[in-house]
Amino acid sequence: MSAANVQSKMQMAKEISDEEKLYRYNGVLYPRIMCPEDHLKSLENITAREDDIMLVAYPKCGFNWMVGVIRKIITEATGMKTESKMPPLIEFFGPDALKVMEEAPSPRLLGTHMHPDNIPNSFYEKKTKMLVIFRNPKDTLVSYYHFSNNNPVLPGESWESFYSNFISGEVSWGSYFDHALAWEKRMDDPSVMVVTYEELKQDLTESIRQITTFFGFSLTEAQVQQIAEGSTFNAMKKNSANSHAGVGNIIFRKGEVGDWKNHFTPEQSQEMDEAFNKHLAGTRLGAKLDYQKHCQ
Repeated sequence: MSAANVQSKMQMAKEISDEEKLYRYNGVLYPRIMCPEDHLKSLENITAREDDIMLVAYPKCGFNWMVGVIRKIITEATGMKTESKMPPLIEFFGPDALKVMEEAPSPRLLGTHMHPDNIPNSFYEKKTKMLVIFRNPKDTLVSYYHFSNNNPVLPGESWESFYSNFISGEVSWGSYFDHALAWEKRMDDPSVMVVTYEELKQDLTESIRQITTFFGFSLTEAQVQQIAEGSTFNAMKKNSANSHAGVGNIIFRKGEVGDWKNHFTPEQSQEMDEAFNKHLAGTRLGAKLDYQKHCQ
């Protein structure tokens, strides 16, 4: 998708009402302008490759940040430069972009925000490797709230309204907890690696080493260090005008852990604690998210 295409979609967004911006497909809400029904339908015919590099995340868990990191890894490891300024979300592609993708050389970097059960089956048949990113639900909610209000293709909402929609899963791409529980079931799959935003913030260098190995690339320690230095959130934000064609400032906001404290009321915080305990307490993904440390 070109920068001009993005601008035309932004323009389109100004001309439709907030009510029309989301629609349901197979029971899940999606943003109509970015992933209309014909896009989602055309995904059924996508042909995955074994050596595709698939990046999966619930919205606002660090997807765009990791796209930047993985592009750097691919460039360093293979010498192939990826030129695209657009997020490689397969649900944004549509029939025309899918044709281009069919002809793209390997390794192809692809991504999605879709629930694992809705990811085209071809990726599972080919055992395509998937890097899955999660982030603690309180910071995810805050980031998603700001993103929705700054991004014309999504409806603008008050904090209270967005908060309750998030808790009940009535947001684009569906419920955070549904996504988390579905990936929890796939944690033993050798084609799946789950990382958290908080781990990436804490030790980006080590995370880059692990991701590189997972995708079967080899880099020198110097290359790893160089990628880490160029991939801090602030470095990415600074470069986002070049990398994200006019929407960089919407995509890269604060990138902090703990910003939820500036937004949640004590009641909301408690309600989220209860939701987390109900869905994820005692799970491996729950433990990996280190909820006590980041959300209490």
